[in-house]
Amino acid sequence: MADATDIFLGLGGGERQSLNLSRANRHGLIAGATGTGKTVTLQGLAESFSANGVPVFVADVKGDLSGVSMAGSSQFKHANKLEERARELGMTDYAYSDNPAIFWDLYGKQGHPIRTTITEMGPLLLARLMDLNETQEGVLNIAFRFADEEGLLLLNLEDLQSMLAYTAENAKQLSAKYGNVTKASVGAIQRQLLQLDSQGAGQFFGEPALEIDDFIKCDEQGRGYINILAADQLMRSPKLYATFLLWLLAELFETLPEVGDPAKPKLVFFFDEAHLLFDDAPKALEDKIEQVVRLIRSKGVGVYFVTQNPIDIPQEVAGQLGNRVQHALRAFTPRDKKAIKAAADTFRINPDLDVEQAITELRVGEALVSTLLEDGAPSVVQRTLIKPPRSRLGPVTPKERAIINSISPYDGKYDEAVDRNSAEEILAQKVIDATATAQEVEEKGKEEVGKQPRKSKSIWEKAFSRGAKVAAGSAAGMAATTILGKKSRAKPLQSGVTSAVGSVVTDLAGPVAGRFVRNLIGGLMR
Repeated sequence: MADATDIFLGLGGGERQSLNLSRANRHGLIAGATGTGKTVTLQGLAESFSANGVPVFVADVKGDLSGVSMAGSSQFKHANKLEERARELGMTDYAYSDNPAIFWDLYGKQGHPIRTTITEMGPLLLARLMDLNETQEGVLNIAFRFADEEGLLLLNLEDLQSMLAYTAENAKQLSAKYGNVTKASVGAIQRQLLQLDSQGAGQFFGEPALEIDDFIKCDEQGRGYINILAADQLMRSPKLYATFLLWLLAELFETLPEVGDPAKPKLVFFFDEAHLLFDDAPKALEDKIEQVVRLIRSKGVGVYFVTQNPIDIPQEVAGQLGNRVQHALRAFTPRDKKAIKAAADTFRINPDLDVEQAITELRVGEALVSTLLEDGAPSVVQRTLIKPPRSRLGPVTPKERAIINSISPYDGKYDEAVDRNSAEEILAQKVIDATATAQEVEEKGKEEVGKQPRKSKSIWEKAFSRGAKVAAGSAAGMAATTILGKKSRAKPLQSGVTSAVGSVVTDLAGPVAGRFVRNLIGGLMR
């Protein structure tokens, strides 16, 4: 199957319906009412992509997609229906099998934690996450700009809170340089941050930050890893869920090189409950989401939106979704009827099929399928019996999840948070130093105190101080946490020169690299 050029979806119109791997990065839509088979379709697609060496990212909203990591069983209560469907479709090679999977969880409970830093997220997405108005977003931008210029790393919510407190205390000076800063606006942002923290967002911000390449891996058999995000708890904070996925798309776009249309995607991204990305989103943001979706195709990433109602996806975005699987819709309300007509109008006409009527008559496990052909044209829509998955239908047990986590290639890499010296600690130290200096001036006079070395060291002074300590034979723990700012798999001791250079890179990388990434994302988001 590794040499296949397409993915078998099912039989429709007496013909084999499939998804061309070379057109799988042209995105797609899986839609249908609750209970019509969307999850099973998604699961079958995920395991087929994996078998063809394509890594997958999927948000597990209900918890049952975790079963893709385990082989199905003839003892399963619906096994007879799955096996009957396989025979009906002529799947002579049908057999239960598992898939390589990695569990992730923003809260770190059901999988490896996913973190990013405040610096990498940037003010634009944070403003969206906190529902800030234009004035408040401007103040947040000023806080970020000042932090960049001062070399202050904004890693977690505590760093941003400290930066905002500093901004409020120095509002007059900052206003003179950057524009109007009011304490009222700062206070409003701080209150929104507290709400984010109460929703658990604080666990998302920090280090070690996710290395996006870790989503794009294959196992020793050449099968793509299926990255499963536990989203059942995350769905209680829909704004965080949507912003996280938008950030992830932007990170993928920034990180991956241009590849055009590869023989198969580098990564396939399933966005469940897709309507959350667009709920209450201003038109300008919708336009930029459409732009990201359109551009990320050239990076070899396929984005598949999964939603109950196809009209939840704005037309500009829906126009980018070339591969479509439409499960049943019910015509109970005027909005439902509108959705049915809209869905029918998106398909290439089949003269032998009344699409509008068929959408309301589809059984569970049936769908209307139209995918992009090798020449890029959409196939004629066909009423299709969808193939059964080979993996388990239903969630893994806590014990099974624990075992899979323990054998993950990233076991131990992200599990423990690291809190290195950043804006919160530096600003707190500045306050302490300023108080001590003021007291000395009062006691010794300004001229005498001015001859003394500064209390807060510069980046360069800190770097060579750290290097000297390591050269003297400091322990591996101090080298890892002080020099690298995170756990290190390096050798226990390093030279003083290497340590000093590493320290400078560590301290500068945050503000400099973060500013580069935000400029790129900002170009997309504005």
